[in-house]
Amino acid sequence: MDADLIVLGGGAAGFFGAIAAAQRTSPRHVVILERSAQTLAKVRISGGGRCNATHACFEPAELITRYPRGGLALRGPLTRFGPRQTVDWFAARGVALKKEPDGRMFPDTNDSATIVDCLERAAREADVDVRLRAAVVAMTREADAFTVTLQDGETLRAPRVLLATGGAPQGHALARALGHTLVPPAPSLFTFEIADDGLRGLSGLSVPQARVRLLLEPLSRDGAAQFSQIGPVLITHWGLSGPAVLRLSAWAARELAAARYVADLEIAWITRLKPEAILDVLAARKRNTGGQHVGTQSPFGEIPLRLWKRLVARSGIHEAQIWAKLPRGNADALVRTLTGEVLRIVGKGQFKEEFVTAGGVALDEVDFRMMESRVCPGLYFAGEVLDIDGITGGFNFQAAWTTGWIAGQAANF
Repeated sequence: MDADLIVLGGGAAGFFGAIAAAQRTSPRHVVILERSAQTLAKVRISGGGRCNATHACFEPAELITRYPRGGLALRGPLTRFGPRQTVDWFAARGVALKKEPDGRMFPDTNDSATIVDCLERAAREADVDVRLRAAVVAMTREADAFTVTLQDGETLRAPRVLLATGGAPQGHALARALGHTLVPPAPSLFTFEIADDGLRGLSGLSVPQARVRLLLEPLSRDGAAQFSQIGPVLITHWGLSGPAVLRLSAWAARELAAARYVADLEIAWITRLKPEAILDVLAARKRNTGGQHVGTQSPFGEIPLRLWKRLVARSGIHEAQIWAKLPRGNADALVRTLTGEVLRIVGKGQFKEEFVTAGGVALDEVDFRMMESRVCPGLYFAGEVLDIDGITGGFNFQAAWTTGWIAGQAANF
């Protein structure tokens, strides 16, 4: 045998699994095969270069609700290695994770290199053999071992293999060749391209608590609850982004893919006030500043002035209209625009830092007590290669740490 365990993929899940396997009381020869020239690529760029390593949601029953797919399967694994264990694991290696107000956790250095260096150092200390530019083109299973064939023709043999190739098609193909069923992949966590020229000049503006709701039939088998999200929305030069949009894209990943990314989106720019209360604000502005033009100043702090001007125009209100002479019909139209403007999604963008794939190895073919294949003994899985994906906030990395740790522990016995 060339190794006790071969890990395919040098990302977060692969490294964590390799370290967990190599650091057991009975050390093993562990090899990581990474097809590119650099390991941990997604870790390096995640969170704007800060690495959102996990989330301060320490209750598994609550934590699994952050996974559009795979949450139930993760319930048991998260009780064994969840965010609290992640925090402790990095702290034991000199890396402190800090919590931000929204629960996201980053290294206190605010630098993803801190996480990368920690993982690479832990791998070196555990004598993990990391090989770069080692693209795998085939894998077969014999009676007692796997044979892994590299692009240059070299072959490696090991009794166990950990597949941690992320959402890459190559990893899916290897799993399928060994008898696994693949849930068709679909993009998750992406931005929306919007057909509205009026938004294009507002790039960079944001609203802190907007509600976005997908108007798409048929709705998910889980119902419509997750097809409405509240949170920050960012206007981009092509449409809409921000946490609320990304969460919505995750929950509706399959439905949007089936619709070829064409659908109607309802957005409430104001969520803290009901329509009646908004109408009261407009009436007060009419009484107190009647001589001002309606588009001169936004009466709502969360609506930037340039966006306010667009919403006023979208409601059919002329730029010369003053508050004192604003007809009730125009005021009603403005309230409707503020609380339920309908925009047309005509395509998707890619949120490059957090981009993940929905779909992958079917979960019922994996024993989540060990992350071992039920189809092909000795084959283990970790991370995004599985049909598991989370919303933004550190949940995808946590799934990688959790499944990697369990797979690595189980693969070394």
